[in-house]
Amino acid sequence: MARSLKPATIRYLAIGGFVYIIELLVIVISQKMKAGPIAAVAWSFWIGLLTSFFLQKIITFKDKRMQRRVLLPQLLAVVMLVGFNFCFTIAMAQILKKYIPAMVIRTLALALTSIWNFYLYKTHIFKAGEAALID
Repeated sequence: MARSLKPATIRYLAIGGFVYIIELLVIVISQKMKAGPIAAVAWSFWIGLLTSFFLQKIITFKDKRMQRRVLLPQLLAVVMLVGFNFCFTIAMAQILKKYIPAMVIRTLALALTSIWNFYLYKTHIFKAGEAALID
């Protein structure tokens, strides 16, 4: 299967897997520190998001441009996407908290948001770096 995937997709999934492990650790640590499921998922969301954004921008999409005219629109787009993803993730936690553990909730939300994030990163947010995706 990995041979049929494009290099950018493989990098996206590998970084996503790495960040997922970090997020699960944050949930475990948060809950050991007596945080409830919503707080634990919220902490994992923000820590995972920041780590993922920078790794995906630089490694997956090979977009190392940091000029203000490039970075500000990207940051604005990501802020809007993050707001939506955060609300979606917390809503899932609120709806499902009585039925499934926080780690499963975060896993489901992460799977769904990862699909639309990849699409939006590739087609809109990091589109100017698209030439770098041809490996």
